[in-house]
Amino acid sequence: MDDGMSVGIDEKVEPKKAVLLGLQHVLAMFGATVTVPLVVGTAIGLESNAIALMIQAVLLTMGIATLLQTTIGSRYPIVQGSSFAFIPGLISIGKGLGLAAVEGALIVGGILEALIGGLGIVGKVKRLFSPLVTGVTIMLIGFSLAHVAVKYTFNFFADPSGASIPKAFFIALITFATTVYVALKARGPLRAMPVIVGAIVGYLISIPLGMVDLSLVNELPVFSIPKPLPWGIPIFEATAIITLLFAFMVSIIESVGDYHAISAISGAKITDRNINRGIMSEGLACSIAGFLGACGTTSYSENIGLVALTKVASRYVVQIGGVILIFLSLIPKFSGILASIPAPVLGGLTVALYGMISVTGLRLIKEKVEFTDRNMLIIASALIVGLGAPQLPPEFLEHFPKIIGSILESGMAVGALTAIILDQLLRNKPGDKK
Repeated sequence: MDDGMSVGIDEKVEPKKAVLLGLQHVLAMFGATVTVPLVVGTAIGLESNAIALMIQAVLLTMGIATLLQTTIGSRYPIVQGSSFAFIPGLISIGKGLGLAAVEGALIVGGILEALIGGLGIVGKVKRLFSPLVTGVTIMLIGFSLAHVAVKYTFNFFADPSGASIPKAFFIALITFATTVYVALKARGPLRAMPVIVGAIVGYLISIPLGMVDLSLVNELPVFSIPKPLPWGIPIFEATAIITLLFAFMVSIIESVGDYHAISAISGAKITDRNINRGIMSEGLACSIAGFLGACGTTSYSENIGLVALTKVASRYVVQIGGVILIFLSLIPKFSGILASIPAPVLGGLTVALYGMISVTGLRLIKEKVEFTDRNMLIIASALIVGLGAPQLPPEFLEHFPKIIGSILESGMAVGALTAIILDQLLRNKPGDKK
Protein backbone atom coordinates (compact mmCIF):
# COMPACT_ATOMS: atom_id res chain seq x y z
CA MET A 1 0.00 0.00 0.00
CA ASP A 2 1.30 3.52 -0.77
CA ASP A 3 2.49 5.53 2.22
CA GLY A 4 -0.26 7.59 3.85
CA MET A 5 -3.02 6.14 1.66
CA SER A 6 -5.78 3.88 2.93
CA VAL A 7 -6.05 2.49 -0.62
CA GLY A 8 -2.95 2.42 -2.83
CA ILE A 9 -2.64 3.11 -6.56
CA ASP A 10 -2.57 -0.55 -7.58
CA GLU A 11 -5.31 -1.69 -5.20
CA LYS A 12 -8.86 -2.39 -6.27
CA VAL A 13 -11.96 -1.38 -4.34
CA GLU A 14 -15.19 -3.30 -3.78
CA PRO A 15 -17.40 -2.54 -6.85
CA LYS A 16 -20.28 -0.69 -5.16
CA LYS A 17 -17.90 1.50 -3.19
CA ALA A 18 -15.73 2.03 -6.26
CA VAL A 19 -18.71 3.37 -8.23
CA LEU A 20 -19.51 5.88 -5.48
CA LEU A 21 -15.87 6.93 -5.22
CA GLY A 22 -15.67 7.25 -9.02
CA LEU A 23 -18.83 9.37 -9.02
CA GLN A 24 -17.23 11.55 -6.37
CA HIS A 25 -14.33 12.24 -8.74
CA VAL A 26 -16.85 13.16 -11.44
CA LEU A 27 -18.58 15.57 -9.05
CA ALA A 28 -15.27 17.15 -8.07
CA MET A 29 -14.37 18.00 -11.67
CA PHE A 30 -17.80 18.32 -13.26
CA GLY A 31 -18.47 21.99 -12.56
CA ALA A 32 -15.12 23.14 -13.92
CA THR A 33 -15.07 20.85 -16.96
CA VAL A 34 -18.59 21.87 -18.02
CA THR A 35 -17.80 25.54 -17.37
CA VAL A 36 -15.27 25.59 -20.23
CA PRO A 37 -17.72 24.72 -23.05
CA LEU A 38 -20.34 26.98 -21.44
CA VAL A 39 -17.94 29.93 -21.39
CA VAL A 40 -16.54 29.25 -24.86
CA GLY A 41 -19.93 28.55 -26.45
CA THR A 42 -21.52 31.65 -24.91
CA ALA A 43 -18.60 33.90 -25.91
CA ILE A 44 -18.66 32.63 -29.50
CA GLY A 45 -22.43 33.16 -29.65
CA LEU A 46 -23.60 29.57 -30.05
CA GLU A 47 -27.26 28.64 -29.63
CA SER A 48 -28.18 26.69 -26.50
CA ASN A 49 -28.54 23.42 -28.41
CA ALA A 50 -25.04 23.85 -29.87
CA ILE A 51 -23.63 24.54 -26.40
CA ALA A 52 -25.36 21.38 -25.16
CA LEU A 53 -23.74 19.49 -28.05
CA MET A 54 -20.32 20.81 -27.03
CA ILE A 55 -20.93 19.80 -23.38
CA GLN A 56 -21.84 16.30 -24.53
CA ALA A 57 -18.65 16.07 -26.60
CA VAL A 58 -16.60 17.32 -23.66
CA LEU A 59 -17.96 14.66 -21.30
CA LEU A 60 -17.21 11.88 -23.78
CA THR A 61 -13.73 13.21 -24.48
CA MET A 62 -12.82 13.63 -20.80
CA GLY A 63 -13.98 10.10 -20.07
CA ILE A 64 -11.81 8.72 -22.86
CA ALA A 65 -8.89 10.95 -21.80
CA THR A 66 -9.12 9.73 -18.20
CA LEU A 67 -9.03 6.09 -19.32
CA LEU A 68 -6.03 6.82 -21.55
CA GLN A 69 -4.17 8.58 -18.72
CA THR A 70 -4.73 5.73 -16.25
CA THR A 71 -3.95 2.88 -18.67
CA ILE A 72 -1.34 3.83 -21.28
CA GLY A 73 -0.45 7.23 -19.83
CA SER A 74 1.15 8.07 -16.49
CA ARG A 75 -0.99 5.39 -14.77
CA TYR A 76 -1.50 7.77 -11.87
CA PRO A 77 -5.02 8.28 -10.43
CA ILE A 78 -5.49 11.48 -12.43
CA VAL A 79 -8.79 12.64 -13.90
CA GLN A 80 -8.64 14.58 -17.17
CA GLY A 81 -10.92 17.57 -17.66
CA SER A 82 -11.40 20.65 -19.84
CA SER A 83 -8.40 22.97 -19.60
CA PHE A 84 -9.01 26.63 -18.76
CA ALA A 85 -5.70 27.42 -20.48
CA PHE A 86 -7.41 26.84 -23.83
CA ILE A 87 -10.35 29.21 -23.25
CA PRO A 88 -8.83 32.44 -24.69
CA GLY A 89 -7.52 30.64 -27.78
CA LEU A 90 -10.73 28.70 -28.38
CA ILE A 91 -12.81 31.88 -28.18
CA SER A 92 -10.43 33.81 -30.45
CA ILE A 93 -10.34 31.05 -33.07
CA GLY A 94 -14.05 30.28 -32.79
CA LYS A 95 -15.03 33.91 -33.32
CA GLY A 96 -12.57 34.61 -36.13
CA LEU A 97 -12.27 31.35 -38.05
CA GLY A 98 -15.08 29.15 -36.76
CA LEU A 99 -15.25 25.91 -34.79
CA ALA A 100 -13.96 23.85 -37.70
CA ALA A 101 -10.64 25.69 -37.26
CA VAL A 102 -10.80 24.87 -33.53
CA GLU A 103 -11.12 21.19 -34.45
CA GLY A 104 -8.09 21.40 -36.73
CA ALA A 105 -5.94 23.28 -34.19
CA LEU A 106 -6.74 20.75 -31.43
CA ILE A 107 -5.99 17.79 -33.70
CA VAL A 108 -2.59 19.14 -34.82
CA GLY A 109 -1.64 20.52 -31.41
CA GLY A 110 -2.56 17.23 -29.78
CA ILE A 111 -0.36 15.28 -32.19
CA LEU A 112 2.57 17.60 -31.41
CA GLU A 113 2.02 17.22 -27.65
CA ALA A 114 1.85 13.44 -28.03
CA LEU A 115 5.17 13.51 -29.91
CA ILE A 116 6.77 15.62 -27.18
CA GLY A 117 5.77 12.96 -24.68
CA GLY A 118 6.44 9.97 -26.92
CA LEU A 119 9.95 11.14 -27.84
CA GLY A 120 10.82 11.59 -24.17
CA ILE A 121 11.48 15.32 -24.38
CA VAL A 122 9.58 16.15 -21.19
CA GLY A 123 11.22 13.39 -19.16
CA LYS A 124 14.70 14.60 -20.16
CA VAL A 125 14.13 17.90 -18.34
CA LYS A 126 12.77 16.20 -15.23
CA ARG A 127 15.99 17.03 -13.37
CA LEU A 128 14.88 20.66 -13.43
CA PHE A 129 12.03 19.76 -11.08
CA SER A 130 13.93 19.55 -7.79
CA PRO A 131 11.92 19.17 -4.52
CA LEU A 132 12.14 22.94 -4.13
CA VAL A 133 10.72 23.63 -7.59
CA THR A 134 8.14 20.88 -7.26
CA GLY A 135 6.99 22.07 -3.84
CA VAL A 136 6.50 25.66 -5.02
CA THR A 137 4.73 24.46 -8.16
CA ILE A 138 2.31 22.29 -6.18
CA MET A 139 1.58 25.15 -3.78
CA LEU A 140 0.82 27.47 -6.69
CA ILE A 141 -1.55 24.94 -8.26
CA GLY A 142 -3.76 25.24 -5.19
CA PHE A 143 -3.22 29.00 -4.80
CA SER A 144 -4.09 29.63 -8.45
CA LEU A 145 -7.49 28.06 -7.86
CA ALA A 146 -8.19 30.02 -4.66
CA HIS A 147 -10.03 32.89 -6.33
CA VAL A 148 -12.28 30.42 -8.15
CA ALA A 149 -13.32 28.78 -4.87
CA VAL A 150 -14.09 32.17 -3.29
CA LYS A 151 -16.00 33.42 -6.34
CA TYR A 152 -18.01 30.20 -6.36
CA THR A 153 -18.74 30.70 -2.66
CA PHE A 154 -20.27 34.14 -3.20
CA ASN A 155 -21.92 33.19 -6.53
CA PHE A 156 -19.87 35.81 -8.36
CA PHE A 157 -19.93 34.16 -11.79
CA ALA A 158 -23.71 33.74 -11.89
CA ASP A 159 -24.60 36.95 -10.03
CA PRO A 160 -21.85 39.62 -10.12
CA SER A 161 -24.37 42.19 -8.79
CA GLY A 162 -24.12 40.51 -5.38
CA ALA A 163 -27.87 40.22 -4.81
CA SER A 164 -27.60 36.54 -3.89
CA ILE A 165 -24.62 36.84 -1.52
CA PRO A 166 -26.49 35.96 1.74
CA LYS A 167 -28.06 32.81 0.25
CA ALA A 168 -24.88 31.86 -1.58
CA PHE A 169 -22.69 32.15 1.51
CA PHE A 170 -25.16 30.16 3.60
CA ILE A 171 -25.22 27.33 1.03
CA ALA A 172 -21.42 27.32 0.71
CA LEU A 173 -20.99 27.31 4.49
CA ILE A 174 -23.33 24.34 4.98
CA THR A 175 -21.68 22.47 2.11
CA PHE A 176 -18.20 23.15 3.48
CA ALA A 177 -19.16 22.18 7.04
CA THR A 178 -20.75 18.95 5.82
CA THR A 179 -17.75 18.05 3.68
CA VAL A 180 -15.27 18.69 6.49
CA TYR A 181 -17.37 16.82 9.05
CA VAL A 182 -17.68 13.74 6.85
CA ALA A 183 -13.96 13.81 5.99
CA LEU A 184 -12.88 14.04 9.64
CA LYS A 185 -15.65 12.52 11.76
CA ALA A 186 -17.65 10.05 9.68
CA ARG A 187 -17.05 6.33 10.09
CA GLY A 188 -16.93 3.46 7.62
CA PRO A 189 -17.33 3.88 3.84
CA LEU A 190 -19.03 7.26 4.28
CA ARG A 191 -15.75 8.87 5.37
CA ALA A 192 -14.28 8.30 1.90
CA MET A 193 -17.12 10.21 0.22
CA PRO A 194 -17.14 13.73 1.71
CA VAL A 195 -17.66 15.43 -1.66
CA ILE A 196 -20.71 13.37 -2.59
CA VAL A 197 -22.35 13.96 0.80
CA GLY A 198 -21.44 17.64 0.78
CA ALA A 199 -22.75 18.09 -2.77
CA ILE A 200 -26.06 16.36 -2.00
CA VAL A 201 -26.67 18.38 1.18
CA GLY A 202 -25.71 21.64 -0.54
CA TYR A 203 -27.87 20.90 -3.57
CA LEU A 204 -30.94 20.01 -1.48
CA ILE A 205 -30.59 23.24 0.50
CA SER A 206 -30.21 25.22 -2.72
CA ILE A 207 -33.54 24.06 -4.19
CA PRO A 208 -35.93 25.82 -1.77
CA LEU A 209 -33.66 28.88 -1.82
CA GLY A 210 -34.19 29.20 -5.58
CA MET A 211 -30.54 28.71 -6.49
CA VAL A 212 -31.00 25.71 -8.81
CA ASP A 213 -31.53 26.50 -12.51
CA LEU A 214 -32.88 23.54 -14.49
CA SER A 215 -33.44 25.42 -17.76
CA LEU A 216 -30.49 23.70 -19.45
CA VAL A 217 -31.82 20.30 -18.37
CA ASN A 218 -35.12 20.98 -20.14
CA GLU A 219 -33.25 21.68 -23.39
CA LEU A 220 -31.22 18.47 -23.34
CA PRO A 221 -32.48 15.15 -24.81
CA VAL A 222 -32.74 12.02 -22.67
CA PHE A 223 -30.41 9.93 -24.82
CA SER A 224 -28.01 10.90 -27.58
CA ILE A 225 -24.81 9.50 -29.08
CA PRO A 226 -22.17 12.16 -29.81
CA LYS A 227 -21.20 12.36 -33.47
CA PRO A 228 -17.64 12.99 -34.72
CA LEU A 229 -16.72 16.31 -36.36
CA PRO A 230 -19.95 18.06 -35.29
CA TRP A 231 -18.67 21.42 -36.55
CA GLY A 232 -17.81 20.17 -40.03
CA ILE A 233 -14.60 19.06 -41.76
CA PRO A 234 -11.60 20.38 -39.77
CA ILE A 235 -9.82 23.46 -41.09
CA PHE A 236 -6.06 23.42 -40.53
CA GLU A 237 -5.28 27.11 -40.24
CA ALA A 238 -1.69 28.03 -39.26
CA THR A 239 -2.76 31.03 -37.15
CA ALA A 240 -5.21 28.92 -35.17
CA ILE A 241 -2.66 26.15 -34.61
CA ILE A 242 0.01 28.59 -33.38
CA THR A 243 -2.48 30.31 -31.08
CA LEU A 244 -3.36 27.04 -29.36
CA LEU A 245 0.27 25.90 -29.14
CA PHE A 246 0.76 28.47 -26.37
CA ALA A 247 -2.10 26.88 -24.43
CA PHE A 248 -0.60 23.42 -25.00
CA MET A 249 2.71 24.60 -23.53
CA VAL A 250 1.04 25.97 -20.40
CA SER A 251 -0.99 22.77 -20.08
CA ILE A 252 2.16 20.62 -20.25
CA ILE A 253 3.85 22.65 -17.50
CA GLU A 254 0.76 22.40 -15.31
CA SER A 255 0.41 18.67 -15.94
CA VAL A 256 4.01 17.95 -14.97
CA GLY A 257 3.30 19.81 -11.74
CA ASP A 258 0.18 17.71 -11.22
CA TYR A 259 2.14 14.47 -11.76
CA HIS A 260 4.57 15.52 -9.05
CA ALA A 261 1.65 16.50 -6.81
CA ILE A 262 -0.10 13.13 -7.09
CA SER A 263 3.24 11.38 -6.66
CA ALA A 264 3.88 13.28 -3.43
CA ILE A 265 0.35 12.68 -2.13
CA SER A 266 0.10 8.99 -2.97
CA GLY A 267 3.71 8.04 -2.25
CA ALA A 268 4.08 6.60 -5.77
CA LYS A 269 7.43 6.85 -7.52
CA ILE A 270 7.66 9.38 -10.34
CA THR A 271 9.83 8.48 -13.35
CA ASP A 272 10.61 9.85 -16.79
CA ARG A 273 8.38 7.12 -18.19
CA ASN A 274 5.39 8.29 -16.10
CA ILE A 275 5.85 11.88 -17.21
CA ASN A 276 6.47 11.15 -20.90
CA ARG A 277 3.59 8.70 -21.24
CA GLY A 278 1.29 11.04 -19.31
CA ILE A 279 1.97 13.93 -21.68
CA MET A 280 1.69 11.58 -24.67
CA SER A 281 -1.76 10.42 -23.55
CA GLU A 282 -2.89 14.03 -22.98
CA GLY A 283 -1.80 14.90 -26.52
CA LEU A 284 -3.74 11.95 -27.95
CA ALA A 285 -6.77 13.02 -25.91
CA CYS A 286 -6.57 16.58 -27.27
CA SER A 287 -6.56 15.24 -30.83
CA ILE A 288 -9.60 13.13 -29.95
CA ALA A 289 -11.18 16.29 -28.49
CA GLY A 290 -10.74 18.01 -31.84
CA PHE A 291 -12.23 15.03 -33.68
CA LEU A 292 -15.28 14.99 -31.37
CA GLY A 293 -15.76 18.78 -31.31
CA ALA A 294 -14.79 19.23 -27.66
CA CYS A 295 -12.24 21.41 -25.84
CA GLY A 296 -8.60 20.79 -24.90
CA THR A 297 -7.91 18.48 -21.95
CA THR A 298 -5.47 18.52 -19.05
CA SER A 299 -4.94 16.80 -15.70
CA TYR A 300 -7.27 18.08 -13.00
CA SER A 301 -5.84 19.45 -9.76
CA GLU A 302 -9.28 19.27 -8.13
CA ASN A 303 -9.18 15.49 -8.18
CA ILE A 304 -5.64 15.36 -6.84
CA GLY A 305 -6.97 17.29 -3.85
CA LEU A 306 -9.74 14.73 -3.55
CA VAL A 307 -7.19 11.90 -3.38
CA ALA A 308 -5.41 13.77 -0.58
CA LEU A 309 -8.70 14.28 1.24
CA THR A 310 -10.08 10.74 0.94
CA LYS A 311 -6.76 8.82 1.12
CA VAL A 312 -8.00 6.64 -1.77
CA ALA A 313 -5.41 6.61 -4.59
CA SER A 314 -6.68 3.61 -6.59
CA ARG A 315 -6.37 4.18 -10.33
CA TYR A 316 -9.28 1.74 -10.78
CA VAL A 317 -11.59 4.16 -8.95
CA VAL A 318 -10.52 6.93 -11.33
CA GLN A 319 -11.07 4.63 -14.32
CA ILE A 320 -14.63 4.03 -13.12
CA GLY A 321 -14.98 7.81 -12.98
CA GLY A 322 -13.92 7.90 -16.63
CA VAL A 323 -16.54 5.28 -17.53
CA ILE A 324 -19.18 7.32 -15.68
CA LEU A 325 -18.24 10.39 -17.74
CA ILE A 326 -18.68 8.41 -20.96
CA PHE A 327 -22.04 7.11 -19.71
CA LEU A 328 -23.16 10.65 -18.83
CA SER A 329 -22.27 11.82 -22.32
CA LEU A 330 -24.94 9.45 -23.61
CA ILE A 331 -27.59 10.80 -21.19
CA PRO A 332 -27.46 14.59 -21.56
CA LYS A 333 -30.40 15.24 -19.20
CA PHE A 334 -28.62 13.61 -16.27
CA SER A 335 -25.40 15.46 -17.02
CA GLY A 336 -27.49 18.63 -17.16
CA ILE A 337 -28.65 17.98 -13.60
CA LEU A 338 -25.04 17.77 -12.45
CA ALA A 339 -24.25 20.90 -14.44
CA SER A 340 -27.06 22.66 -12.53
CA ILE A 341 -25.17 22.31 -9.23
CA PRO A 342 -25.12 25.92 -7.96
CA ALA A 343 -21.77 27.71 -7.77
CA PRO A 344 -21.98 28.15 -3.95
CA VAL A 345 -22.11 24.36 -3.56
CA LEU A 346 -18.97 24.10 -5.66
CA GLY A 347 -17.45 26.83 -3.49
CA GLY A 348 -18.11 24.87 -0.32
CA LEU A 349 -16.55 21.77 -1.87
CA THR A 350 -13.50 23.38 -3.43
CA VAL A 351 -12.28 25.46 -0.48
CA ALA A 352 -10.97 22.32 1.19
CA LEU A 353 -9.95 20.52 -2.03
CA TYR A 354 -7.85 23.35 -3.42
CA GLY A 355 -6.33 24.03 -0.01
CA MET A 356 -5.22 20.41 0.32
CA ILE A 357 -3.15 20.75 -2.86
CA SER A 358 -1.25 23.78 -1.52
CA VAL A 359 -0.65 22.12 1.83
CA THR A 360 0.83 19.11 0.04
CA GLY A 361 3.39 21.36 -1.65
CA LEU A 362 4.19 23.02 1.66
CA ARG A 363 4.71 19.63 3.30
CA LEU A 364 7.05 18.55 0.50
CA ILE A 365 9.19 21.66 0.99
CA LYS A 366 9.23 21.17 4.76
CA GLU A 367 10.35 17.55 4.47
CA LYS A 368 12.85 17.73 1.60
CA VAL A 369 14.17 21.29 1.32
CA GLU A 370 16.68 22.94 3.64
CA PHE A 371 15.70 26.48 4.61
CA THR A 372 18.94 28.17 3.52
CA ASP A 373 18.96 31.84 2.53
CA ARG A 374 19.18 30.72 -1.10
CA ASN A 375 16.22 28.36 -0.96
CA MET A 376 14.05 30.81 0.97
CA LEU A 377 14.79 33.50 -1.62
CA ILE A 378 13.81 31.20 -4.48
CA ILE A 379 10.59 30.11 -2.73
CA ALA A 380 9.65 33.69 -1.87
CA SER A 381 10.34 35.04 -5.37
CA ALA A 382 8.51 32.21 -7.16
CA LEU A 383 5.45 32.54 -4.93
CA ILE A 384 5.24 36.32 -5.37
CA VAL A 385 5.48 36.30 -9.16
CA GLY A 386 3.28 33.20 -9.36
CA LEU A 387 0.56 34.88 -7.32
CA GLY A 388 1.02 38.33 -8.85
CA ALA A 389 1.28 37.66 -12.60
CA PRO A 390 -2.33 36.41 -13.04
CA GLN A 391 -3.53 39.71 -11.54
CA LEU A 392 -2.43 41.60 -14.66
CA PRO A 393 -5.54 42.83 -16.55
CA PRO A 394 -6.31 41.11 -19.89
CA GLU A 395 -6.06 44.42 -21.75
CA PHE A 396 -2.52 44.88 -20.39
CA LEU A 397 -1.50 41.34 -21.37
CA GLU A 398 -2.35 42.23 -24.98
CA HIS A 399 0.86 44.32 -25.06
CA PHE A 400 2.95 41.14 -24.66
CA PRO A 401 3.71 38.57 -27.37
CA LYS A 402 1.04 35.86 -27.27
CA ILE A 403 3.33 33.22 -25.84
CA ILE A 404 4.37 35.50 -22.95
CA GLY A 405 0.80 36.61 -22.32
CA SER A 406 -0.41 33.00 -22.17
CA ILE A 407 2.27 32.11 -19.62
CA LEU A 408 1.55 35.19 -17.49
CA GLU A 409 -2.09 34.13 -17.23
CA SER A 410 -1.02 30.95 -15.43
CA GLY A 411 0.39 31.65 -11.98
CA MET A 412 1.59 28.07 -11.73
CA ALA A 413 3.53 28.33 -14.99
CA VAL A 414 5.12 31.67 -14.02
CA GLY A 415 6.05 30.44 -10.56
CA ALA A 416 7.42 27.14 -11.86
CA LEU A 417 9.57 28.83 -14.51
CA THR A 418 10.85 31.37 -11.96
CA ALA A 419 11.76 28.63 -9.50
CA ILE A 420 13.46 26.54 -12.21
CA ILE A 421 15.56 29.46 -13.50
CA LEU A 422 16.61 30.64 -10.04
CA ASP A 423 17.31 27.08 -8.90
CA GLN A 424 19.72 26.64 -11.81
CA LEU A 425 21.35 30.08 -11.59
CA LEU A 426 21.77 30.23 -7.81
CA ARG A 427 23.74 27.07 -7.28
CA ASN A 428 24.28 25.94 -3.69
CA LYS A 429 27.77 26.65 -2.40
CA PRO A 430 29.50 25.17 0.63
CA GLY A 431 28.86 27.22 3.72
CA ASP A 432 25.48 28.66 2.64
CA LYS A 433 23.65 30.07 5.65
CA LYS A 434 20.67 28.23 7.03
